[in-house]
Amino acid sequence: MKEVETIPRHYLLKQLPSFIALVDNNHILVDASDSWLSQFGEDPNKGLGTSIMDLFLKHKGIGPKRLEECLTKNKTCTIRHKKVENTNQQWFKSTFVPWFDEEENVLGTIIQTEDISIAIEKDKELEKAKTLLKTKSEVAKVGSWEYDIATEKLTWSDVTRAIHQVSSNYEPTVSEGLEFYKSGYCRNKISMLFHKALQDGTPFNERLVIITKNGEERWVIAGGKAIKKNGKIEKLFGTFQDIHEQVMAEARTRESEQLLTTLIDNLPLNVFVKDQDSRKILVNKSECDYLGTTPENLIGKTDFELYDKKIAQISRDEDLEVMRTLKPMLGQETINVRKDGSSTHFLTSKIPLLDVEGKVYGLIGMSMDISNLKQKEDELRDLINVTAIQNKKLINFAHIVSHNLRSHTANFSMLLDFLIKEKDEKEKNRIMNMLSHASDNLLDTLENLNEVVDISTNVNLEKKSLNLTENITRVRQNLSAFLEKNKTEFKNNVQDELTVMSVPAYLESIILNLVTNAVKYRNPNKNPIIELNAKKQDKHVIFSISDNGLGIDLDRYGGKIFGMYKTFHNNKDARGLGLYIIKNQIEAMGGNITVSSEVNKGSTFNVYFNEENQ
Repeated sequence: MKEVETIPRHYLLKQLPSFIALVDNNHILVDASDSWLSQFGEDPNKGLGTSIMDLFLKHKGIGPKRLEECLTKNKTCTIRHKKVENTNQQWFKSTFVPWFDEEENVLGTIIQTEDISIAIEKDKELEKAKTLLKTKSEVAKVGSWEYDIATEKLTWSDVTRAIHQVSSNYEPTVSEGLEFYKSGYCRNKISMLFHKALQDGTPFNERLVIITKNGEERWVIAGGKAIKKNGKIEKLFGTFQDIHEQVMAEARTRESEQLLTTLIDNLPLNVFVKDQDSRKILVNKSECDYLGTTPENLIGKTDFELYDKKIAQISRDEDLEVMRTLKPMLGQETINVRKDGSSTHFLTSKIPLLDVEGKVYGLIGMSMDISNLKQKEDELRDLINVTAIQNKKLINFAHIVSHNLRSHTANFSMLLDFLIKEKDEKEKNRIMNMLSHASDNLLDTLENLNEVVDISTNVNLEKKSLNLTENITRVRQNLSAFLEKNKTEFKNNVQDELTVMSVPAYLESIILNLVTNAVKYRNPNKNPIIELNAKKQDKHVIFSISDNGLGIDLDRYGGKIFGMYKTFHNNKDARGLGLYIIKNQIEAMGGNITVSSEVNKGSTFNVYFNEENQ
């Protein structure tokens, strides 16, 4: 068998892949692996015999004093150092161990060097992660805790201790940790959750209240999870977060929202918020009540789904204009027509809704129902018109009274003066007869004026539903002789069941006056024909009486037909009072009367009975 050739030791060291070097007591490099020499930039064939101090000082992070200690104290020591080339750097760890001979004499030092660049980078990343985690934990006020079942030791992180307001070295027991929770629900809840996690590993995450060491109540989130090994629970690990400010802010927000909701819901206004597509995203109670539904049925809907199409388009155009110009629409009178056809007058304001960047994303609307105000406004306008008419009538009446009574007074004064001066008895008797006639005329005038006053003052007479045909028949019967004498043809086309709202005495007076006028002012060349018609229209019943009489020149007398003591024909029986009286009667009941006429062709009087019982 061939004997194995002995290989020199320095040759073996040279080829070792490890970074190893031998240094004598004078710090001279005696031998080294090629890989070691290459880390210091030395030629493997020329590096031996070089001072180890010169080689190491080529690297950063190592000082001569520390290197001297490791080479002379004859005990193991370690140094970290790095090689920097341009922007690259490489970290090493060198371990110095004494080098002995067979008799334990120190020959020098063995240096073993390792490339720890990867480990250093990982350490840096780990340290960075720890720093980041700690910073986040402190900022977010999230701490941690750990419970070791074997040792029954509970450990809190610095943040957890800070939340509990205890010292940085405080180490609680489990019972002490649970005692921090507020007595009652919170303490019972955390005890149950902790026990369940220990028993079967059920994780937990609960909002609870603790009482800190300084006696402050604070809201926290306590979370925990079991850590198992081989199916057995060994530890519980958890987080502990201070959410007191968040909970208080939420409570304040809820209070503010409740206050705002209460305020908006109790405003006597319809309040709504729309998005850019005019879809409702918020409505108050008044808006819901107006539309007869709940918020859930309104959110997300447009005006086209709630109102008449034409009205909805007007509202959409208003929305677009407000959002386009960013100018609010304030106090504009609008009309809403609902799907059922009912309408409401509103005073509406629309204000653009802007985000924090000043961009419009919708609008706020407020509408006040002014239907009652509009109704009162119409009533006031009607009242003003009626008052103006009444004032005009009053002035006219005053002129008539003044003129007529003055005429009668002057006549009486003249006759009395004649009577005093007259000596002849026969002439005195004639003057006395004239005085008697003048007295009768005065009484007639006063009676006529009283009748007009009675109509004007009795505005609150109760209207009743009266059958029109029955009243026509009654008047016709009362005038039967008069109509027969004048050979009057009477055509009543009024439906038997038709009724009108009227004061009974006024209805008879209206029919009587219009019928007798139609006969009085007949055409002498024709037999009078009177035709009566009636129909319902909106809130009125229109009653028409037509004749074929003399007619009236409306161009000449149109503004005087219903005046007091106005006559338009040479009829000796005409007093000019009938039309004036029935006009006052009709208007006192809230109605109206009109006339259409042509000379020698006849006239038609249209009476508009107001069917509202007021």
